[in-house]
Amino acid sequence: MAEDPSKLLDQATILLQTGRADEALLTAQQALTLGVENPSVRLQAINLLGEINVELGEIETARDYFLNAVELDPTGSIPESDGGGAEKFMWLAQLSEQGGTDSVQWFEKGVSSLRRTLETLEGKTSPEEVLFAEEKKAKLSNALCAVAEIYMTDLSWEEDAEARCEALITEALTVTPNAPEVLQTFASIRISQSKIEEAQEALKKSITLWKDLAPEDPKVPDFAVRISLARLLMEVTLEFEALEVLERLILEDDQSVEAWYLGGWCLYLLAEKRQAPKDIVEDEAAESPRHASLIASREWLKQSLKLYEKLQYEDEPLQAHALELIQGMTEEIGEDDESEAEMEGEGEDWDEEIEADSDDDEDHEMADS
Repeated sequence: MAEDPSKLLDQATILLQTGRADEALLTAQQALTLGVENPSVRLQAINLLGEINVELGEIETARDYFLNAVELDPTGSIPESDGGGAEKFMWLAQLSEQGGTDSVQWFEKGVSSLRRTLETLEGKTSPEEVLFAEEKKAKLSNALCAVAEIYMTDLSWEEDAEARCEALITEALTVTPNAPEVLQTFASIRISQSKIEEAQEALKKSITLWKDLAPEDPKVPDFAVRISLARLLMEVTLEFEALEVLERLILEDDQSVEAWYLGGWCLYLLAEKRQAPKDIVEDEAAESPRHASLIASREWLKQSLKLYEKLQYEDEPLQAHALELIQGMTEEIGEDDESEAEMEGEGEDWDEEIEADSDDDEDHEMADS
């Protein structure tokens, strides 16, 4: 009995979402083969195969699938339920080899599709339609911000780059006025214009939207978005706010090299201002706030470097900057003997664990032989 291609697509989607991309690939390919004569199934399968190949790191293949989807739905006017919509354009914008203008053109196609979809949802009041509209608004504003980011970087030389950024962020704020990511993009634009106070206000507002929510709340921005937020806060001299963001990130993932590094750098900036972090006891900081911040900074940076080696992190400028900061602080405040001994002890523990694992492997090999 032939399989139902629609059910196979549902199964492939679940497999992809649960980290089983290899199995999802086979299932989606089977769905495409069985449903090739059904326009809806065919388009859904092609888009899904594009996403699966992105997950597998097969970028060229993924791009080919999304370009095939564009041929079947050139303007994104086919309903999402039938495999149409804006998503393929967004993927092609992100996967573009040329970047710059090419990415912008794909994003603009996606933006046009999303605008049309939202027009059809105006006045709709059912909970499902309202939720769908909110999802599309978020995607639209994110796409507008992505284009603005391109005009601030790759296309900053364009004569109308600043005017385009202003128009894009104005529309994004109109669509989703309380989206943290949009407020961060607004702040980036204002920083590039040297309007630091406006940037500060936007970033403070973005934090208030989620800081009291539980980590699992969907309204809390993604980890990477909050890493970018911390960098922006440091750029506009809001170190205390940046440190609060980073401390929360560490509680959520204490294996983030970048979070530990940024925390160390942030504490160093506080030391330069002769200020101490808020969580340090007043008596400890009263004599020398700078000294207190330098000690804390060095500990954060050392932790980032330990994780850098352990995780084989690949960001040499980050490593070089952390080492430079630590060296400068050590010259000023001296070696931290207790911390050094602790780090050496942990290093010995890791060595012992590695040796133990090697011994176990040798035992297994002898047993097998």
